[in-house]
Amino acid sequence: MVTMGHCYYNETIGFFYNHSGKELSAHWRPKDAVVVALGLTVSALVLLTNLLVIAAIASNRRFHQPIYYLLGNLAAADLFAGVAYLFLMFHTGPRTARLSLSAWFLRQGLLDTSLTASVATLLAIAVERHRSVMAVQLHGQLPRGRVLALIAGVWGAALGLGLLPAHFWHCLCALDRCSRMAPLLSRSYLAVWALSSLLVFLLMVAVYARIFFYVRRRVRRMAEHVSCHPRYRETTLSLVKTVVIILGAFVVCWTPGQVLLLLDGLDCKSCDVLALEKYVLLLAEANSLVNAAVYSCRDAEMRRTFRRLLCWACGRRADPGTARASPSAGPGARIALRENGHPLIDSTL
Repeated sequence: MVTMGHCYYNETIGFFYNHSGKELSAHWRPKDAVVVALGLTVSALVLLTNLLVIAAIASNRRFHQPIYYLLGNLAAADLFAGVAYLFLMFHTGPRTARLSLSAWFLRQGLLDTSLTASVATLLAIAVERHRSVMAVQLHGQLPRGRVLALIAGVWGAALGLGLLPAHFWHCLCALDRCSRMAPLLSRSYLAVWALSSLLVFLLMVAVYARIFFYVRRRVRRMAEHVSCHPRYRETTLSLVKTVVIILGAFVVCWTPGQVLLLLDGLDCKSCDVLALEKYVLLLAEANSLVNAAVYSCRDAEMRRTFRRLLCWACGRRADPGTARASPSAGPGARIALRENGHPLIDSTL
């Protein structure tokens, strides 16, 4: 019998799942096997790609610059997300019922912390790129202390959101507030998490939009003095392409999950939030794989470093011509327009 105002710290996982109406299977079903198979595949790819990014940044001295600290931190957060999701895959399905409350909170906390760190780092990268463009500052000249402070802030926020549910933002003492997607968590936590991610997205849109309009205005101004050099048009097109890729990847990977979290957090009774729950979480996890492609693989020097590392791993020598290739100034396709003798932008977004 459920009593209001009573805490249920000694109950089983099944008690909370039954109360929230979330099915807890006693045996492996076909859909459970499919989710685990997909999850293990995505986790393995996330781990391999982000380990490759971290190894590339560590092994290439050209990447020992503050802007690459943020890219390395993004890879570390996504690597952590891969580990957290792998842990989930080994503790899901019928195994969920055998978890203790502390083990369940550990499973949830790892996911929340890693995904929050990944999303927060995306915003930190956008902020730093904005500051670089507006200050007409080369990425190599970014203040190291400021970048390290941003990284510390990212992990502070991630650990805060990841640890809070286990300590007090749960529903063990208020079963009427339990969510359906995460039966031990308060619905308000899911709503705050979803709204926080939405806020991050809106801030990223605002930051990249300001950068785009600023660059377009400068390009038009220069085009008035130089007879329509084709490079100016290429600059604007490259900028549009980069912004669309960054924001598009975020929308595709995160929007479905955030919508479900928000609906559950707002206690939408008529919404079947459990139907696609596992698949939208998998899609959010896939963002940790997409980040490596969007933020690292578009850098020519990073790609050359990847090839060198992979050739070394395969026991082959890297192409001497590749080793002597000129360095890129920053992540992504380079934009280095000049006005009055000063670089407009050192790299793309």
